[in-house]
Parts: sequence; structure tokens; C-alpha cells
Amino acid sequence: MQRKIFTRSLLALAAGSLLSPLVAQAQAVKLTLGHGAAPGNPRHEAAVKFAEVVKAKSGGRIEVQVAPSAQLGDDAAMVTAMRTGALDMSANSQGAVANAVPEYAAFGMPFLFSSAAQAFKVLDGPLGKELSDKSAEKGLVVLGYWDNGIRHMTNSKRPITKVEDMKGLKMRTPPDTVLVDIMQSLGAEAQQIKFAELYVALQQGVVDGQENPLVNIHASKLYEVQKHLALTSHMFQMTPFLMGKRSWDRLSEADRKAVTEAAAEATALQRKLSQESDEKLLVELKAKGVQVTTVDKAAFEKATAPVDAKWLATPIGPYVKKVITAARSK
Repeated sequence: MQRKIFTRSLLALAAGSLLSPLVAQAQAVKLTLGHGAAPGNPRHEAAVKFAEVVKAKSGGRIEVQVAPSAQLGDDAAMVTAMRTGALDMSANSQGAVANAVPEYAAFGMPFLFSSAAQAFKVLDGPLGKELSDKSAEKGLVVLGYWDNGIRHMTNSKRPITKVEDMKGLKMRTPPDTVLVDIMQSLGAEAQQIKFAELYVALQQGVVDGQENPLVNIHASKLYEVQKHLALTSHMFQMTPFLMGKRSWDRLSEADRKAVTEAAAEATALQRKLSQESDEKLLVELKAKGVQVTTVDKAAFEKATAPVDAKWLATPIGPYVKKVITAARSK
């Protein structure tokens, strides 16, 4: 009898030792985070930080693989992948997300924000919460609003100081309808090209110029193929840090807490890095031979005023009006 009990105990222990790794494996969570920026960009540094922090907060159970430089497709493709469950997370772009959640376009009205700090006062308040709720309705969970900077224009043809200098320039834009409207209102020809293909397109003269925050211009070495930089400050853009709702719904409450807390840390870091980089990048770009000009801001604002009017007349007009009102009251 004692031998039978001993044998049963051994079998129970053996079964337990076999199951333990399986239980641990079942608890492990593997997530993929895609984005379109190059390593060295604050977007990538913050994504790596998020992966480190969430791993620590989950005791090593949650592992996040970061895929930079559009390895998983462009921003539009990643938005679709998140909504279908094929991709877990993305530090994406305002224009691409606006194709799924049109209200994002409200924050890109021309010359609306003079600084990222001004924009975040609005985004971190009730209007940002409303945008988050609208995102959830479209299968996207907002983990943070990151800084994609104030945007400026570069080109290979001529210095830009006045609106007339824009006429006839072939300017690349991302998949952002507001940016297309801005370019057309200034007399330029807008052409959408994926960011991963932009350097070659500029090098080969497919387009004359482009517009981006200084950090993107520098990190992707666009200064090698663009010698004129105009400090237009024509648009602020956020980087929505998102998780697909299908992936979010699979997480336990404890894991959601870890993800949310790690995202808050990553958001603070990304905004800090972005702000610091703008302060030094202009000096570095000038040192690399880029000719920098300022523009007649009043004339540019007047030329792009019809863009506001167009978007106020769209179905998202009421939300656009609230954002414009909040921005101009700050």
C-alpha cells in the first residue's frame, strides 16, 4: 500500500513538473510594436523604452518586439493590421490614423499650434479623451499621444520665403488629406509617397521637396538630398501610440495595467526627447550645409485659411471647431 502511495506521489510530481513550464508559457505575452521612424528617432527610443518598462512591470512575462523603419508596412498598413488583429501595437501617424478615425485631422489644421506644448494642453484634456473614445469605437486603443513635431518644408530647387515661392513645386506628403489641402492652397503640387521611399524619391527628382519635423529630416538624412529648409511651422502632428482593440481585449487586467503604466513612461520620454532634439537639430542642419530661411507667416496663414473652412464644413466640423477654439484660447 505504501509503495502504491509513493508511486502515485512520484507520478503527481512528474506531472506537475511537466505542466509548470506549460503554465508559465501560457502566461507569457508576446507583442509586436511597429513604427515607421528610423532608429535614433525619439519615436524609436520611446518604443524601446516601452518594451523595457512593460517587461519589468510584468516580471518578464510581457515581451515586446519593436520593428522600426516601416519593416511591417507603412503607417496606413499598420493601422489596418491593428484593427484586424494582425499587429498588436504601433507608434503611428496622425494622417494615417485619420483615415480610420477622421477626428484626428482636426489637430492638423494649418498654423493652429505654435508649439507642441500648446497642442498637448489640448490633447491631454477633454478633447483628447473624446478622441480616445472615438478611436476605441474604430478598434484602436489610445495609449498615449506622442510628439511628431512642428513641420517645416525642404526642397532642392530654391529658398522659400513667400507664398509665391511654393508655386509649381512638387511636394511629397504623407497620407494626410489636410497636408494635401495645405500644399494645394499654397500653389504646390502634392504627391503622396511612403516615408520609407522618400529619400530615393528626392534623390531621383521624383519630387522637388517634402515637409517633416526637423527630427525626421535629420534622422533620415534628408539633408543629403535637400539643401533648402524653410521654417514654415505650418502644422503640428502627433504620433498616436496605439494598440489594436483585439490585442487589448486578450490582455488580463493586470497586464493592461502594466501596459498602461509603461505607455505613460514612454510617452513622457518621447515628448522630452522630441523637445530637446528640436533645440539642437537646427544648428546641426546648418552645419551640414542646409540653407535655412524664414517665411512670411501672415501671408502663409492667409493663403491656407480656406483649409479651415473646408474642414469645418465636413461631418467632423463640430469637433474641428472645438479643437480650433481650444487651441486659440490657450
